[in-house]
Parts: sequence; C-alpha cells; structure tokens
Amino acid sequence: MKKNTLMAIPAILALTAAVLMSGCGSSGSTETQQTESVAEVSVSEEANNTSVVTDVVLASAESDAFTTRDLTQTADLSAAKTITVSDDETVSITEEGVYVLTGSATNACVVIEAGDEDKIQLVLDNVSIENTNQPCILVENADKVFLTSAEGSDNVLSVSGQFSGDADAVVYSKDDLVLNGLGTVAINSTGDGVCSNDDLKLTGGTWVVTVSDSAMKAHDSILACDGTFELTAANDGLHAENNDDDTTGSILIEGGNFTIQAGDDGVHATTSVTMNGGTLAINAAEGIEATQVILNDGEVSINASDDGVNAGRKSNSMNVKVEINGGALTISMGAGDTDAVDSNGDLIISGGTIDITAQSPFDYDGNCSYTGGTIIVNGTQVDSVTNQMMGGGMMGGPGGMMDGQPGDFGGNWR
Repeated sequence: MKKNTLMAIPAILALTAAVLMSGCGSSGSTETQQTESVAEVSVSEEANNTSVVTDVVLASAESDAFTTRDLTQTADLSAAKTITVSDDETVSITEEGVYVLTGSATNACVVIEAGDEDKIQLVLDNVSIENTNQPCILVENADKVFLTSAEGSDNVLSVSGQFSGDADAVVYSKDDLVLNGLGTVAINSTGDGVCSNDDLKLTGGTWVVTVSDSAMKAHDSILACDGTFELTAANDGLHAENNDDDTTGSILIEGGNFTIQAGDDGVHATTSVTMNGGTLAINAAEGIEATQVILNDGEVSINASDDGVNAGRKSNSMNVKVEINGGALTISMGAGDTDAVDSNGDLIISGGTIDITAQSPFDYDGNCSYTGGTIIVNGTQVDSVTNQMMGGGMMGGPGGMMDGQPGDFGGNWR
C-alpha cells in the first residue's frame, strides 16, 4: 500500500489570560516522501483544558468524568493540517496536533502512532472512506484521540468485507477515544463500528451506526453526556467489557439521545450501567444488562423479547442489583418466559416512574426495597411489587418495609 508523510513546523500559540490551558502548534507544507508525519508542540491537557475562546461547548456533565476539551464541540484550527484522503493510501500521524480529514477514497486508512502523552484531534470535514478489509481510522498509540465532526458536515466511514486483522472496527483505538462535533458521521461495518481498548467518551455530534457486530465498544468504560446516536447492530448497541479484568467495563450516561436496535443487548456492561440523564430508546432481545443497573434520572424505553432490565453477576467486584431512584422507565415485553425487570440480586425502588407491560413485571433473587416512586403494570397503577420468582405472592409498598418489622410479609423483603 502506498504511504504518504505530512510535515509540520511546531509552534506554541499565545492565548489570552481568560483561557486556562490550551493545545498549540502550527503546520507546514506537505512533503512528497513515502511516509508523512505531522508534528505539533502542545501544552498537556488537564481537567480545565480548552482550546480557544471561540470554541463551542454544547455538552455539559454533572460529574468530573469529562474534561473541558472532551465537551468542546469545535477544534482550534489555527495550526491544523489538512489531509485529503486518496485511494489506496495510508496516512501516518506520529505527533500531537489537530488534523482535518477531507476528500473521498477507497481502501484508505489513517493510522495514528504517536507518543504516550500525545493528544490527537481528527476533524471530519465531509470525508468519505470506503474500505474492504481494514479500519478507516486506526489508533495504534496516543494518550487520547478526539474524533470531531465539523459543523454541518456529512461524513461516511465504512468497511464492506471481512477484516484482515484483530482491529475489527471501522474506528479502532487502542487508547482513549472521544466522539464529538457538530456534524453527522455514518458508520457501516461488517464487524464493529467504534471500538476503544480504554475509555470511549460520547459528548456530541450525530452518529448513525449500522453494523454486523456491536455498534460501540470499550474495554474500560463508555461515558456519554451529549450527542445523538442511532445504533443498529446485529449484536449489542453499547458494549463495555474487558475479558481480562472483571472490575472494569462500565457505562455511564449523563445525557444524549440514543436510539438502539440490537439483535442481542441494547446496552451491555460487565460492572455497571448508570443513567443520570438523557434518553435511551431500545428495541432488542434484551434491553440493559450488567451486574448493577442504576437509574437515577433520564428517560428509558425498552421493547424486548427477553428481559427488559437484567442484573446478573458478570463481575465479582460488586453486589448484583437493580436500583431505580428517579427518571422514567417504560418497558414493553414480548410474550413468553420474559421479565421486565430481572435481578439476580437485590431490587431497590425509591423513586421515578416505572411503566411496565408484561406477564412478569419483576423477578428478583435477593431482597426488595420499595420506598417511593410510581409503578404502573399493564395500565394499572399499583402500590406493591410482585416477585415472579416467588410465585407472585410477595408484595411491598412504598412505606418501606424492612425485614422483621410489623407489616412485613417475610421472605425477601427489607
């Protein structure tokens, strides 16, 4: 495969006192050598890092899981290098910087192999790459890579054949990856769509993913706070799992709009799935599966043919539970041996609205605590929880029944 090299002259931009920290650099002319690299000098990113005062920050998050740069939907283009993709070419990026990808190509690949502390930002500006057996974007090494869609841009990244190596996603990163921007990115794959071996952060942009495996995967965590995601997957929609470490593999949703059509799980995590906001609409065999499923806020609607919400022991580092403290949860189940909310451990309900259409609304193996919230089962509001596992005979109301206390029905109540 033909390789090109990009050269850039490093520089440091002076910013105003209003900006706490920012990346800096400058670009140079394109060389005509066999391997092309783009270089940039940058101040390292910290939690309060931003680029320039004109950047657009649309996303917001209540936790400290996201840096300011994660949430910034535009890039500082003052020192950016433009890369026009070409057929059968591999572009190699080896040093920190901002790179604008544009053009249309087949069997092209952007390979990032930078330093351990380098941060790379790829700005997708109406770029189209259609490959047969390799990723369109491959991150071999970097500290963090930002994949940012330019405002108003329509981008297409696709792989139509069988992947030739272990990097079996259209966008495959061995390090931290952030998806954001103000444009649209369509991803089509015979394997996975987007994969990060570390953390995957979703903070902006519109991402339309259609794949034969899982739409978005990460080994350590998936963290979302904004953006629009339309995911169609033969396997899972969002999947967080590390086969070598069952203490990792979590999903946190603080915002964003997700529409997921999945052949297996809509959302799957080894440790926990926590929802603090946003909207999540799932049509799948199973809606949400993890060791712990926690709903604090947001709107979740699930149409499932197996379990709607399922907490099972996938990690030995935590207790198994389903916990609903707020938000709105709507579940519609198919006929047969299916459970709307199934916990192999505890079931805790303290708030929110739960609207279930199912033959078996609840099934739990551990203790149940129902102290608040609204529960609607098959169109009727109820003031108790039935346990399918126990034959439907156990009930607890929002008064907060405790083991051994007056009014307790005994068994698995607390």
